[in-house]
Amino acid sequence: MPASRICTLDELEPNHAVKVEIDGVPIALVRDAAGRVFAIGDTCTHGDISLSEGFVEDDTLECWAHGSKFSLSTGKPLTLPAYEPVPVYQVELIDGVVYIDPAVTLAV
Repeated sequence: MPASRICTLDELEPNHAVKVEIDGVPIALVRDAAGRVFAIGDTCTHGDISLSEGFVEDDTLECWAHGSKFSLSTGKPLTLPAYEPVPVYQVELIDGVVYIDPAVTLAV
């Protein structure tokens, strides 16, 4: 399956997460302060909570419910109570447009 067009880079607010869904796969999409774009699994591994409703800080996305912070680049939880990682998806930027292929994970 080819990568899906998600949005333009300009549509992503820095240090803010948005939820996108591609073929039933929920993904939290984040543009950090440096302009890098990350796509990680949107469901916290500690509970069935949408990570895109959480807080972006530096290179992490924090679950609003229980405070677990996940690395945007590796998906690994950096704080408890979560101890299982979330998947990380490959992001392609082509001419200012964000593409994601949910079949291509960089880390789990």
